[in-house]
Amino acid sequence: MTHDRWEPAAFKHRVDEVLHHFVAEEAEQFAAIDPALGPVAEQLLAAAKDGKRLRAAFCYWGWRAADQPDSDALVRAAASMELVHAAAIVHDDLIDDSPLRHGRPTAHIALRGAVRRGPHAVAAARSLAMLVGDLLMSLAGRLFTTSGLPAAYLARGRPLWAVLARELIAGECLEILHTGSEPDTAASLKVIRYKTAKYTVEQPLLIGGALAGAGERLREGYSAYGLPLGEAFQLRDDLLGLFGDPHRTGKANADDVRGHRPTALLAETWRIAGEDDRRQLRALLGRRDSEETAAHAVREVMRRLKTPDRVEDMITARVEEALDALHELDVPAHAAAALTSLAHSATVRPS
Repeated sequence: MTHDRWEPAAFKHRVDEVLHHFVAEEAEQFAAIDPALGPVAEQLLAAAKDGKRLRAAFCYWGWRAADQPDSDALVRAAASMELVHAAAIVHDDLIDDSPLRHGRPTAHIALRGAVRRGPHAVAAARSLAMLVGDLLMSLAGRLFTTSGLPAAYLARGRPLWAVLARELIAGECLEILHTGSEPDTAASLKVIRYKTAKYTVEQPLLIGGALAGAGERLREGYSAYGLPLGEAFQLRDDLLGLFGDPHRTGKANADDVRGHRPTALLAETWRIAGEDDRRQLRALLGRRDSEETAAHAVREVMRRLKTPDRVEDMITARVEEALDALHELDVPAHAAAALTSLAHSATVRPS
């Protein structure tokens, strides 16, 4: 990647290299404590292996848009955002009891093999997965603070980590609290904002900007761009979660129906549904038997009511809002081009 031209594949390679070496070293030290810890160390490696590296990219361009140069130390700091994401994914899969991620068994499923001879093996595997997520979050902080950036720069970004963690966990809690309740679009959008939008786009941008010493106007612009874009990202994820091809998404597409999760897709369907459709939805949501059949029936209701089209319109409106905010910012042309490209790659995707 040149200093100014945005090359996503080259940037992803840089982040992958950082994560591979850092997590491999940490996993080795962890497993060295006792051979029994080997399967847990493997899940640390697996959790950090995959990803589009969008959060690292937004952190990087939060730095570059503040007119700072390319920096390997900054890439290391930005890579820490991916460990936050890895931790959130392990916990999210555990909360939702999702069986697949990236086409592989999720941590709490994979770890059953490590405890299959013990009592309460399923519960023990879930406990181990919870601890994997906790350790990943701890490693994120360590990678950030040992990135090589000057201490004064890190001090500017460190307070935002508390905000990131608070808002991410608040979003997860809100999703749990609203799961199984009557769908409500406003409540679902609030879950989206706190569970995903902020830590995916806004907070990485703000952290990158804080590291760079960005001024108040630029930081406000990052939020004006980042929040609607983050919401659009999760709305796309909701669509892919139910209508996507599992071979491409790497996830089971009945999870949201089986878990009766408070997605905006479901909330919009409920909002425009008549009593007959609502009665059918009540009978289908949350079913753990014949979940594929239930998911198919829910999809048919949604298609008939054209809810996917409504959510597509919500995505389009939010991307346009984000790009309008970006165009109002006084940032270098290469940064504007990169952030425009990222807006499209985050919201127009097959997986």
